[in-house]
Amino acid sequence: METKTGTQQGAVEGYLSADFTWYGLDQAFTGPRWLGQLGTSADGAVEHGAIGHGDEPSLKAEAADPEGQKFAVVVTVAQRPLRRSADGTGVMEATSVSTAAWLAGSGLLSATWPTRMDRALRQDWLDQQISAAWELADELTGAGWSSLTLPVDGEPTAFHYRESEYGWVMAGSAPSGVHLGAYGRNLSAYGLALAAVPDLAAYTG
Repeated sequence: METKTGTQQGAVEGYLSADFTWYGLDQAFTGPRWLGQLGTSADGAVEHGAIGHGDEPSLKAEAADPEGQKFAVVVTVAQRPLRRSADGTGVMEATSVSTAAWLAGSGLLSATWPTRMDRALRQDWLDQQISAAWELADELTGAGWSSLTLPVDGEPTAFHYRESEYGWVMAGSAPSGVHLGAYGRNLSAYGLALAAVPDLAAYTG
Protein backbone atom coordinates (compact mmCIF):
# COMPACT_ATOMS: atom_id res chain seq x y z
CA MET A 1 0.00 0.00 0.00
CA GLU A 2 2.80 2.43 0.87
CA THR A 3 6.49 2.70 0.23
CA LYS A 4 9.03 4.21 2.55
CA THR A 5 12.12 6.02 1.49
CA GLY A 6 14.92 7.19 3.73
CA THR A 7 15.80 10.86 3.71
CA GLN A 8 19.29 12.26 3.92
CA GLN A 9 19.86 15.09 6.35
CA GLY A 10 19.30 18.28 4.42
CA ALA A 11 17.03 16.64 1.82
CA VAL A 12 13.78 18.26 2.89
CA GLU A 13 12.01 18.38 -0.48
CA GLY A 14 9.65 15.52 0.37
CA TYR A 15 8.77 17.03 3.72
CA LEU A 16 8.15 20.42 2.16
CA SER A 17 5.84 18.90 -0.45
CA ALA A 18 3.45 17.46 2.14
CA ASP A 19 -0.04 18.94 2.32
CA PHE A 20 -0.19 18.71 6.12
CA THR A 21 1.66 20.12 9.13
CA TRP A 22 4.65 18.29 10.61
CA TYR A 23 5.04 17.83 14.34
CA GLY A 24 8.02 17.41 16.64
CA LEU A 25 8.93 18.15 20.24
CA ASP A 26 8.44 21.77 21.24
CA GLN A 27 11.22 24.29 21.78
CA ALA A 28 11.87 23.05 25.32
CA PHE A 29 13.90 20.26 23.71
CA THR A 30 17.31 21.72 22.89
CA GLY A 31 19.16 18.62 21.64
CA PRO A 32 19.84 17.43 18.09
CA ARG A 33 16.92 17.18 15.65
CA TRP A 34 16.86 15.09 12.47
CA LEU A 35 14.58 13.89 9.71
CA GLY A 36 13.64 10.21 9.68
CA GLN A 37 11.74 8.22 7.07
CA LEU A 38 9.13 9.58 4.71
CA GLY A 39 6.17 7.44 3.61
CA THR A 40 4.47 8.00 0.26
CA SER A 41 1.51 6.49 -1.57
CA ALA A 42 1.75 4.86 -5.00
CA ASP A 43 1.04 8.20 -6.69
CA GLY A 44 3.86 9.91 -4.81
CA ALA A 45 1.74 11.83 -2.30
CA VAL A 46 3.36 12.16 1.12
CA GLU A 47 1.36 10.17 3.68
CA HIS A 48 3.54 10.23 6.79
CA GLY A 49 7.00 10.97 8.07
CA ALA A 50 9.14 10.88 11.18
CA ILE A 51 11.10 13.64 12.89
CA GLY A 52 13.67 12.62 15.47
CA HIS A 53 15.19 14.19 18.54
CA GLY A 54 18.34 13.17 20.40
CA ASP A 55 20.58 10.32 19.25
CA GLU A 56 19.86 9.03 15.75
CA PRO A 57 19.31 5.27 16.26
CA SER A 58 21.89 3.02 14.65
CA LEU A 59 22.15 -0.76 14.63
CA LYS A 60 25.64 -0.77 13.18
CA ALA A 61 28.10 -2.88 15.11
CA GLU A 62 30.40 0.09 15.59
CA ALA A 63 27.68 2.28 17.09
CA ALA A 64 28.64 3.37 20.57
CA ASP A 65 26.41 1.62 23.12
CA PRO A 66 23.34 1.16 20.89
CA GLU A 67 21.25 0.09 23.87
CA GLY A 68 22.11 3.35 25.61
CA GLN A 69 20.94 5.59 22.79
CA LYS A 70 18.55 8.33 23.92
CA PHE A 71 15.92 9.53 21.47
CA ALA A 72 12.30 10.44 20.83
CA VAL A 73 10.75 10.29 17.36
CA VAL A 74 7.45 11.94 16.41
CA VAL A 75 5.49 10.42 13.52
CA THR A 76 2.98 12.64 11.71
CA VAL A 77 0.30 10.89 9.65
CA ALA A 78 -1.97 12.73 7.22
CA GLN A 79 -5.64 12.28 7.93
CA ARG A 80 -6.90 10.46 4.82
CA PRO A 81 -10.35 9.01 4.09
CA LEU A 82 -10.98 5.69 2.39
CA ARG A 83 -10.06 6.41 -1.23
CA ARG A 84 -9.30 4.80 -4.55
CA SER A 85 -5.70 4.24 -5.58
CA ALA A 86 -4.19 6.52 -8.22
CA ASP A 87 -4.48 3.85 -10.93
CA GLY A 88 -8.11 3.12 -10.07
CA THR A 89 -7.50 -0.58 -9.47
CA GLY A 90 -7.94 -0.67 -5.71
CA VAL A 91 -8.94 1.12 -2.53
CA MET A 92 -6.49 2.65 -0.07
CA GLU A 93 -7.31 2.33 3.61
CA ALA A 94 -8.24 5.40 5.61
CA THR A 95 -5.63 6.53 8.11
CA SER A 96 -6.40 6.55 11.83
CA VAL A 97 -4.80 6.76 15.25
CA SER A 98 -4.12 3.03 14.87
CA THR A 99 -2.07 3.83 11.76
CA ALA A 100 0.06 6.22 13.82
CA ALA A 101 0.37 3.65 16.61
CA TRP A 102 1.56 0.94 14.22
CA LEU A 103 4.08 3.22 12.51
CA ALA A 104 5.44 4.26 15.89
CA GLY A 105 5.58 0.69 17.18
CA SER A 106 7.31 -0.67 14.09
CA GLY A 107 9.67 2.32 14.11
CA LEU A 108 10.70 1.57 17.67
CA LEU A 109 11.31 -2.10 16.87
CA SER A 110 13.35 -1.26 13.78
CA ALA A 111 15.53 1.06 15.87
CA THR A 112 16.03 -1.15 18.91
CA TRP A 113 16.02 -4.84 17.98
CA PRO A 114 18.41 -6.92 20.11
CA THR A 115 21.93 -6.14 18.93
CA ARG A 116 23.23 -9.47 20.27
CA MET A 117 20.82 -11.47 18.11
CA ASP A 118 22.33 -13.50 15.30
CA ARG A 119 22.04 -11.49 12.10
CA ALA A 120 20.34 -14.37 10.27
CA LEU A 121 17.51 -14.40 12.82
CA ARG A 122 16.92 -10.65 12.99
CA GLN A 123 14.51 -10.32 10.06
CA ASP A 124 12.31 -13.17 11.27
CA TRP A 125 12.27 -11.63 14.74
CA LEU A 126 11.46 -8.20 13.34
CA ASP A 127 8.64 -9.55 11.13
CA GLN A 128 7.07 -11.32 14.11
CA GLN A 129 7.36 -8.30 16.39
CA ILE A 130 5.98 -5.87 13.80
CA SER A 131 3.00 -8.19 13.28
CA ALA A 132 2.43 -8.13 17.03
CA ALA A 133 2.76 -4.33 17.00
CA TRP A 134 -0.02 -4.13 14.42
CA GLU A 135 -2.31 -6.28 16.57
CA LEU A 136 -1.64 -3.99 19.53
CA ALA A 137 -2.25 -0.90 17.40
CA ASP A 138 -5.58 -2.33 16.28
CA GLU A 139 -6.73 -2.63 19.91
CA LEU A 140 -5.96 0.77 21.40
CA THR A 141 -8.57 0.29 24.11
CA GLY A 142 -7.04 -3.02 25.16
CA ALA A 143 -5.08 -3.87 28.28
CA GLY A 144 -1.74 -3.21 26.56
CA TRP A 145 -2.39 0.54 26.55
CA SER A 146 -2.82 3.25 29.17
CA SER A 147 -3.72 6.93 28.87
CA LEU A 148 -1.28 9.82 28.84
CA THR A 149 -2.13 13.49 28.36
CA LEU A 150 0.50 15.78 26.88
CA PRO A 151 0.41 19.29 25.41
CA VAL A 152 0.12 19.51 21.62
CA ASP A 153 0.33 23.09 20.37
CA GLY A 154 -0.31 24.07 23.98
CA GLU A 155 -3.56 22.12 24.26
CA PRO A 156 -3.87 19.07 26.58
CA THR A 157 -4.22 16.09 24.25
CA ALA A 158 -4.98 12.45 25.10
CA PHE A 159 -2.68 9.72 23.86
CA HIS A 160 -2.74 5.94 24.01
CA TYR A 161 0.54 4.95 25.66
CA ARG A 162 2.45 1.74 26.32
CA GLU A 163 5.90 0.69 27.44
CA SER A 164 7.99 -2.36 26.60
CA GLU A 165 11.52 -3.57 27.13
CA TYR A 166 12.50 -1.71 23.96
CA GLY A 167 11.07 1.68 24.87
CA TRP A 168 7.71 3.46 24.75
CA VAL A 169 5.10 4.15 22.09
CA MET A 170 2.15 6.52 22.04
CA ALA A 171 -0.49 7.64 19.54
CA GLY A 172 -3.25 10.23 19.32
CA SER A 173 -4.48 13.07 17.14
CA ALA A 174 -3.43 16.71 17.04
CA PRO A 175 -6.02 19.50 17.33
CA SER A 176 -4.99 20.49 13.78
CA GLY A 177 -6.33 17.20 12.41
CA VAL A 178 -3.27 15.03 11.74
CA HIS A 179 -2.66 11.76 13.58
CA LEU A 180 0.43 11.60 15.77
CA GLY A 181 2.56 8.68 16.85
CA ALA A 182 5.74 8.82 18.87
CA TYR A 183 8.32 6.41 20.20
CA GLY A 184 11.44 6.70 22.26
CA ARG A 185 14.06 5.08 24.41
CA ASN A 186 15.95 6.32 27.46
CA LEU A 187 14.05 9.61 27.17
CA SER A 188 10.87 9.68 29.23
CA ALA A 189 7.62 10.48 27.46
CA TYR A 190 6.29 12.10 30.61
CA GLY A 191 6.84 15.84 30.51
CA LEU A 192 7.30 16.01 26.73
CA ALA A 193 5.29 18.49 24.68
CA LEU A 194 4.63 18.38 20.95
CA ALA A 195 4.22 21.30 18.58
CA ALA A 196 3.90 22.08 14.89
CA VAL A 197 7.33 22.48 13.29
CA PRO A 198 7.82 26.13 12.32
CA ASP A 199 10.95 25.58 10.26
CA LEU A 200 12.26 22.27 8.92
CA ALA A 201 15.77 23.75 8.68
CA ALA A 202 16.20 22.95 12.37
CA TYR A 203 16.13 19.26 11.47
CA THR A 204 18.71 19.20 8.73
CA GLY A 205 21.83 18.74 10.82
